Amino acid sequence: MLTLSGVGASLRFFLLLVFSWHLSLKSSEVVRVASFNLQNYLSCERIVDGKWRPDYPKPEVEKKAVRFSLKSVNPDILALQEIGDYRYLLELWTDLNNTGGPFYKHAVWMPTEEEDEVRHLAYFSKFVPVSIKKHTNISFKYFGGFEKSGRGLLEVCFNPYDAKFTLFNLHLKSMWTERKDDPQAKIRREKEARSIRDLIRKKFPPDSNPSYLVLGDFNDHKNSAPLSRFLTVNKTILTNVVPCIDSRGHKWTHYYKKQDSYSRLDYLLTSPAMFSRFVPNSGWIMDDKRSDLASDHRLIYADFAF
Repeated sequence: MLTLSGVGASLRFFLLLVFSWHLSLKSSEVVRVASFNLQNYLSCERIVDGKWRPDYPKPEVEKKAVRFSLKSVNPDILALQEIGDYRYLLELWTDLNNTGGPFYKHAVWMPTEEEDEVRHLAYFSKFVPVSIKKHTNISFKYFGGFEKSGRGLLEVCFNPYDAKFTLFNLHLKSMWTERKDDPQAKIRREKEARSIRDLIRKKFPPDSNPSYLVLGDFNDHKNSAPLSRFLTVNKTILTNVVPCIDSRGHKWTHYYKKQDSYSRLDYLLTSPAMFSRFVPNSGWIMDDKRSDLASDHRLIYADFAF
């Protein structure tokens, strides 16, 4: 039988738990992680004012929208896709510093082994990287031969607030291809995803309780084979999809103007240990109208508590 004194003791214990929980939230540090495909932040072929230009930089109106997006979200760690060579990363870095931020102390850029690949992976960070690994030689079997991951994999480890975790930034093969035996490059993209997954899994076996994120432009949908390769192996959970929505509850991250179609191609995937640090309801997709011209992709981000 529960007495009044027992109820009082239980209530005091419950209030103590609630107070401790609020105190832990208040004392924890939050790190905001974001991913953004910048859509050709480089000089390339473009249609400008209705005219074809063979070697034209990203228009200033688009760059301004990029800077607005980054300033609005203010991520602590930012993974970038489709940045040009290091000069363009330095240009963006300088422009951010000269226009009110966000202010980053550290930048990482990754070259590729493919001579004709002009779109690269990069990071900006407010935290010093503990280690950097540029995986430029990831290969896989493909129709009797071998292919390489065009953009590779950029691995960076951070240790903010004495909580070490690793980010794997990627940009998988696009759906464009001239091969009729592999429509939309589905087979190639699955094999590329599998080879990257195996590399990560070898470095961080699931039973070691690792903390990491795989993020970037996966160029495929949530129920696709490439995404599935990162989520599970047999019945073992490798990563969780961080839920991200925009202010209207929409989940698309890419607009394909030619077909007037919307889809989700960009993701934040976290290992179970990292997912436990995800701040509920902090996963967002940038949808301010002033950011529309920045890219054909939308910036995605989430917060993690340490």
